[in-house]
Order: sequence, then C-alpha cells, then structure tokens
Amino acid sequence: MRSSIPSRRTVLAATAAGSAAALGGAAPAEAASEDTRPPATAQRPTRELRALLREIDPARIEATVRKLVSFGTRHTLSVQDDPVRGIGAARDWIAAELRSYAAESGGRMTVELQSYIQEPASRIPVATRITNVVATLRGSATPERVYVVSGHYDSRVTDIMDATSDAPGADDDASGVAVAMELARVMSKRRPAATIVFAAVAGEEQGLYGAAYMAQQYKSAGTDVQAMFTNDIVGSSKADDGTADPYTIRLFAEGVPSSETAEQAAVRRSVGGENDSPSRQLARFVRDTGDNDATGMRVRVVYRRDRYRRGGDHIPFLERGYPAARFTEPAEDFAHQHQDVRVDETGKQYGDLPEFCDFPFVARVAKVNAAALWTLSQSPGTPRGAKILTSTLTNATQLVWTRDAEPDLAGYEIVWRETTSPEWTHVVAVGDVTSHELDLSKDNVFFGVRAVGATGLRSQVAFPAPG
Repeated sequence: MRSSIPSRRTVLAATAAGSAAALGGAAPAEAASEDTRPPATAQRPTRELRALLREIDPARIEATVRKLVSFGTRHTLSVQDDPVRGIGAARDWIAAELRSYAAESGGRMTVELQSYIQEPASRIPVATRITNVVATLRGSATPERVYVVSGHYDSRVTDIMDATSDAPGADDDASGVAVAMELARVMSKRRPAATIVFAAVAGEEQGLYGAAYMAQQYKSAGTDVQAMFTNDIVGSSKADDGTADPYTIRLFAEGVPSSETAEQAAVRRSVGGENDSPSRQLARFVRDTGDNDATGMRVRVVYRRDRYRRGGDHIPFLERGYPAARFTEPAEDFAHQHQDVRVDETGKQYGDLPEFCDFPFVARVAKVNAAALWTLSQSPGTPRGAKILTSTLTNATQLVWTRDAEPDLAGYEIVWRETTSPEWTHVVAVGDVTSHELDLSKDNVFFGVRAVGATGLRSQVAFPAPG
C-alpha cells in the first residue's frame, strides 16, 4: 500500500519541536540549545510509569548490597555449600528473595537456577558449577517478546584467582544485582504486555561465563530477545579525584554489530549505518524514555561496546545477534574495584566496600532501567523486515516493512535525521500501513521505522536495509 506523499518543502519544514508536540509532549523552548533539546522521538513518562518509579526504594537497594557483601566473598571459585559464606550462599539468598517477589505475582513470575558445569578453561582451573538466578515475568499479551536486565553477583580481589580472601564487591557488582532485584520486586506486581527477565549471573569476572550460557540458551531456543541491559558498576557517583556526578549514568552501545556477517558488512559499507546498529537504536530508546524529570537522570550514551578494552555481560548477547547495552557509573574509582581490602601507608582505604556506594544514585539508575524496560514491554515490538526499495533510481524514498500481529498495534511512524546527527530529528505518522514514500532522497538522510501502540507508546526504531 502506498500512502500520501508529502511535498519536499513540507517535509523539510517539519521541525523536531513539531514532532515532539505530535507525540503529546511539550515543544521545547525556542531558546533551548540543540544539545539540551529532547530528541524528536522522546516519550514522556506515563502516569503508570511514574507510579512504578516512585516505588523504587534506595533503602531496599542498600539492604541488598549490604546483604551480598555479608557473604564475605562471592568469587566464582569460592565455596558453594556453606550457608553463610561464598558464592553458593549468595546464590541461595538471591533465589529466595526473588521467589518471595514471585509469590506476589499471581503466578506470572517464576524463578529458576540456570546451572551448568563449566569445564576447565581460562580462569577456571577445575570443573566448576556456574549458576545464574533467573526470574521471568511472563507477558500478558505478547509473552514471546523478551527483555532482559541483569547484574553479576560474583566478585573478585586483586588476584583474579583468589577465591578465599574477602571480596565484598559492593559496587562491582552487588549494585547491578540490586538494580535487577529491585525492578523484579516492583514489576512482579504488575502485568507487562511482553516478558521481562531479571537475572543475577555468575562467572563474569572469570570471563562472562554465566551470561554466555544464558545468551546461548535463548539463542538455541529461538527466543525473541529484543533488548538486554547489564548493570555493572552502577554503585557510585564519585570519581577517583573526589568529584561527583550523581545525575548522570553512562550507557555503552556498540556501532558495528559484534554478530555482523561479511555480507552484512558489505551492505553497511555501501549504505552507511555504523551509528545505526540495533544497540544504537536501543541506546536512543533509553534516552527517549529514561532521560527526564521522572528519573532525575541524564543518560550519557557512549559510542563504544564497553569501556576501553574491557567487557561485560552484554557482550555474549551482542555476539548472538541480540540488541544489548551496558550501564556504568559516570566515572569509576579504581581504588574501590578489583582490589584487596586494605589501608595503605597514607591511610587510604582500598576495596569495594559499601561505604563508597551512593544508594540514592543507584536508585536513580534503577529508574532509568525501569523507564526503558517498562516502556519496551508495554509498547509494540520493533518493526520487522524494514527495507528501503532500490529497484528504481529516484530522489524519493519508499520504505516497506512487515506488519506485526500484535493486539495493541495502532500504526507506524517514519523517523529521519541528517547523516551527521546522532539523534532522530523528525517524525511523521503514516498510519496502519506497510509502506510509505517520502519526497526525500535516501542518499542524504537516514531513515527508520517505529511502531505505535494503542496507548500511544512507541517501539524501538528499526533501521531499514536496502531491498
């Protein structure tokens, strides 16, 4: 089906402010700078979302972090059968807590110990049981669509193979586990349309083992994981020089996909899209939904897969073709991660201890996660089969896509931006159709397609391939 074609003059006259107004939000002030203006695709928090965010409790997050620290060490190679010390004790406590949340879910949430034996490998000298604790809140309308949030509950000290010394791991990564668990507590009482998974994974410090196993389980089962976030080192707003930035969270998102094939790379080199991977679209969605007054946070998107030559639990998901990104505090203090607990000759305290965490900050990070996850779960899924037709040479652009059979689908929107712009700047509603032609050249701008739900919530953007 072909919808009406706006004139090129009309299209070029459309502004980001007008697009924001069309989405039901207030248009930015004329005097606002380009950097502070919300993207044209921004979505204001709904009343339902604001109520959910108010339930996120810094005191509960602090209690979770301190409880995890109380197990002494959570090293992947530490004891697994001691009831009070080691990774096994931490595993059992996390599972019990998540099961207590599941008990209030009306049967919608289930908790499993996702376990396997890791044979000797890098940083795993002997066969070791690795267990992820996974809480799944089944969607009420489209349960086959899945969103994952995680933190890793294992910890370490200076020597990566030291499995006996105290390794409190408050920031790295009890803070991320506390985020995932707090979201499980708050969301377990609600009915998301899609499925949300809250996971505490193990083996991260030894080599992302637990996350790799989890991602592969989803891949082998053909699970439609449309987004994954890991929260890793989200416990402190203070840098090593003492400066604090308590209202910013970094979000690392790769450009060229880790799973890209040679054929896909050739297409990308031909048409562009280095800044339009599924993970970059996910990062834009987090900004659209989580950077606002309801979370009190600024989302600083970093155009890298992770910190410089480092890695986290989102990477195994990326390698299997799933959109994924990593939340990390704005500036790390390396005296309080991967360190033996000690005081040096100058009186400086080393070690990843809870007194160096900022729990209101962690709660705001949880709110950013919650805003993105809840909106994803309540909106339609990412459009499939988006393509730009290239069978004829023309200065217009025709996009096509496949209509999803979701019960709340109301229609679609086309978004676009200059190739030099990091954010989508224009939006046009095209209705419940599967093709649309714009009087704009595909040579000059980037296009995307997103779905609109009956309640007005929008999906992630799909970046079209040539077709």
